[in-house]
Amino acid sequence: MDREPNGAGDRSRELERDLADELPGALRDAPPEYFKPIDAAAPVSGHMPPPESHAPAAETPEHDWSYAARILYPLFRPIGSHGLPIAELDPDTLAIAASRGHAQPITDEGPCGIPLAFALHEDGFDIMVNADHVLAWRISPAEVREAALRNLATWSATAPWTDEVSGDRRLLSSDSGEGWDAVRILLPDVREHLARELGAAGRILVGLPERHLLIAGTLSPSDEEFAALFADFVVEQAGGADEPVDRRVLELVGTDLVEFAPVGQLTG
Repeated sequence: MDREPNGAGDRSRELERDLADELPGALRDAPPEYFKPIDAAAPVSGHMPPPESHAPAAETPEHDWSYAARILYPLFRPIGSHGLPIAELDPDTLAIAASRGHAQPITDEGPCGIPLAFALHEDGFDIMVNADHVLAWRISPAEVREAALRNLATWSATAPWTDEVSGDRRLLSSDSGEGWDAVRILLPDVREHLARELGAAGRILVGLPERHLLIAGTLSPSDEEFAALFADFVVEQAGGADEPVDRRVLELVGTDLVEFAPVGQLTG
């Protein structure tokens, strides 16, 4: 019996297993049966086929407004973010924007110059609303804002607040992790809540450092140090955030959100 010297045959078989990750299959002894029904459970190119979708493409939120209107929310974007301002959109502008390869998101003007965008909230991800969506839904851009704010108000009605007290200092924060915490400052009910809870003892400082955090605190006349501590916290949170919004300290004056000005910078 012939043998390969020095165990060369064993090494050859080991090399085959290393390169193929499995032993070679058996040789075919009959032609393939082309008309045999395909096994639905068989792997495709080494992978199992994806589950079938029973919903037609026309009923996905990108095409169906009745569904999209229920999962549409506003969100803040960093200052300087690009988009198509709602105020400048008309049918011709929408058509031109939709014909381009990469449609920009539709935006609106938020408080203190913070851009406001809109997103379809699906499980695990968001889809930014652009001109293609508006044209497919056959609605006006204003209806996008109305639906988004309506859904935000419904969510905010039951979203919790965290109340922290340290001596004479008090902070209210919203950090649910659901993505709509910062933008809930748009709602009149939220501003009224902050004014009622924090306004009696001094000025109301507001921070919107990231999408997932809204923080507000009372700046009393006898605690000037608090403003600097609050500002440091906002900058730190924005700097480490995955979705930052604004590093500034804002102030709630009545029902208006304005940029905070220390006492020494106030005029008039």
